[in-house]
Amino acid sequence: MFENDFVPFYRAYGDPAVFEGEILQEKESDLLRSWYPDTAGRIRDMVEEELNVFDYEGSRIYDEYPDRRMLKLMSDSIGKKIDEVFSAQSVSSGFPGELAEVLFYHGIYRRRCRRKRCRGY
Repeated sequence: MFENDFVPFYRAYGDPAVFEGEILQEKESDLLRSWYPDTAGRIRDMVEEELNVFDYEGSRIYDEYPDRRMLKLMSDSIGKKIDEVFSAQSVSSGFPGELAEVLFYHGIYRRRCRRKRCRGY
């Protein structure tokens, strides 16, 4: 849901209807993510755990212009951990790490939007 009209913070503070759409979108997102296949769901959970480590005030993921190389290094370290977990299984080599990278970037986007109060994700 995109907000076309500017809502000053002092009007939004007392009006819970302003954030109703955001809450609805978050519930819908959680529902759709619960339908992920088992392997993708496990990878998503592992990526979310790692993202929770990077989610703090002043974190690099919240830079106005994040460094691509730094994000790549972070996603590669997560991908290596996930590849180690799935290497014993019959999952094709490299795919879990690549999926983790995609989920990592999407997780950063969602967290940045939530922090900036983006309305459409």
